[in-house]
Amino acid sequence: MTETDKQAHWYVLRVQSNKEDAVRESLEKRIKTAGLEDQIVSVLVPTEKVSEIKSGKKRVTQRKIYPGYVMVEMVLNDDTWYLVRDTPGIGDFVGGAPNTKPVPMPQYEVDKILGEAEKETEQPKLRIEFGEGEAVKITEGPFENFSGVVQEVIPAKGLVKVEVTIFGRPTPVELEYWQVESI
Repeated sequence: MTETDKQAHWYVLRVQSNKEDAVRESLEKRIKTAGLEDQIVSVLVPTEKVSEIKSGKKRVTQRKIYPGYVMVEMVLNDDTWYLVRDTPGIGDFVGGAPNTKPVPMPQYEVDKILGEAEKETEQPKLRIEFGEGEAVKITEGPFENFSGVVQEVIPAKGLVKVEVTIFGRPTPVELEYWQVESI
C-alpha cells in the first residue's frame, strides 16, 4: 500500500431517497461495531436551512441539498469498501464502473459542497413559493385583500413586486414575500 492509499478521500454514495439520515445512522453504527472509526472519518448528509411561510407562520426547515446522496470521507481499502457497500439502503458509490473501486471526489467539489453545508449556520435561504405572472392575493398591509399579478421576485431582499389595479390603473407595489399568497 502506498502512502496515498492511506489518505482519506471523499466519496459519494447513492442511497434510497428520503432515507439519507437513516442510512447515515446505520452506517455510523456499523463503523463503530467494526472498529473502523480511524478509516471512515466522516459521514455527511449535506443540508441547508430554508425559511418559508405556510398558513401565515414563518418556519425554518432543513432541506437536503442533494436528495438521494450521502458523502463519506474514508480511506479506501477492502474492509471499508465492503462495509459501506453492504450497508442496507446504500445503492453504490458514484463514480467508477460497477464492482470496481470508486473514484474519489475532486477536492474543488468537496470544498464547494462542504462550504454549502457550513452555510447552514448562517441566515436561512428564503423559499418564495410563487413566480412571475402568477396571480396572488395580498394578505397584510395597506393593500390587504387586493389581488394582483407577480411582476418580479427579489429573493435577495425577500420582496415581491406585484401589479395591483388601483382606481382603474395598474400600479406596481413592492411587498414582503410573506404579505402575499397564491390564489
